[in-house]
Amino acid sequence: MAGTAMSQRWIVTGGSRGVGLAVARLALAQGDRVAVVARNGDSDALQTELGARALAFRGDVTDPAEMARIAKSVAQAWGGIDVLVNNAGLHRGGKIERLDLADWDAVIATNLSGPLHCVRACLPHMGSGGSIVNIGAVVGFRGFPGDSPYGASKAGLAGLTQVLAVELAKRQIRVNLVIPGLVVTEMTSGLSERAMQALISKIPLHRVGTDVEVAEVICWVARSTYMTGAVVPTDGGLMCAF
Repeated sequence: MAGTAMSQRWIVTGGSRGVGLAVARLALAQGDRVAVVARNGDSDALQTELGARALAFRGDVTDPAEMARIAKSVAQAWGGIDVLVNNAGLHRGGKIERLDLADWDAVIATNLSGPLHCVRACLPHMGSGGSIVNIGAVVGFRGFPGDSPYGASKAGLAGLTQVLAVELAKRQIRVNLVIPGLVVTEMTSGLSERAMQALISKIPLHRVGTDVEVAEVICWVARSTYMTGAVVPTDGGLMCAF
């Protein structure tokens, strides 16, 4: 049975930093319970930091058995799962002639197969009114040189979102895609100053976004009861500028 509108039970992957951590903090501030999943980091310290209404797990979204175990643990603790945010991501790339196929496989496994594993893990514990929010990327819709693994994975995630929105509608479970633009997180910190300025110059709002700005949209989408299959850019206008 789904939680009330005022108290929902969340799983947020990639929840130890950046946008995922911002989502967890905002949902907790709204009175919800949140389980964060991260591949790295100290889960005990994170759970202590987030407080009594939080759980933290060390887990890899590429491992379906591990995600099933985590989802079952959350459901046993709280009686079910209302919201899944597929935020965990991996960014590796390179021009096509030099692309390491191991990087391709790792990115697809994390960014595309990972959300599938998480959905399959959570569905047995998610009832009518459930919400799945997938986190896409501008490069899934617009081409950037050297970004074929990330772009392909996020384009695939957009397609998966559309299929699941139709497939799960009969169960009254909503599936939507939020597309962050350029947000300064650990994942984007490796960009050179020159690359960063080149990207900012293409953003109509002429600035980067913050993890909190993106988290606010994710939380709103998660609670939007008549939205499914939607693509929600949160990118300062980057997509419409191409």
